[in-house]
Amino acid sequence: MEGPYQHEASDSAYQFTKAAIAKGHEILRVFFYQDGVLNSNKLMDPQADDRHIRKQWSALAIENNIDFIVCVAAAKRRGINDTVIAEGFKIGGLGMLTELAIEADRLVTFRA
Repeated sequence: MEGPYQHEASDSAYQFTKAAIAKGHEILRVFFYQDGVLNSNKLMDPQADDRHIRKQWSALAIENNIDFIVCVAAAKRRGINDTVIAEGFKIGGLGMLTELAIEADRLVTFRA
């Protein structure tokens, strides 16, 4: 629910997802909501000495074949659309979050 550089929520969610996969847990989907949609912006260009959280997320999605869904309503408010969304991310609606909550054993939220 948080952008990549405002709070540690994005880093915590990334590390949690990575650790869960390493422990053999199945991650059905990661849903990016509110300012969290900013994590999907391929135009993000941090300085060389800073971590590149979007690249980390993209690699995690691709390597593990996980759906990373960006909330369409939150994305539109923040200028995120199909032309700026990074590899590994897809735009979707809140219905996908609802489906996820029904399918999954656990739903974990990260925010400031």
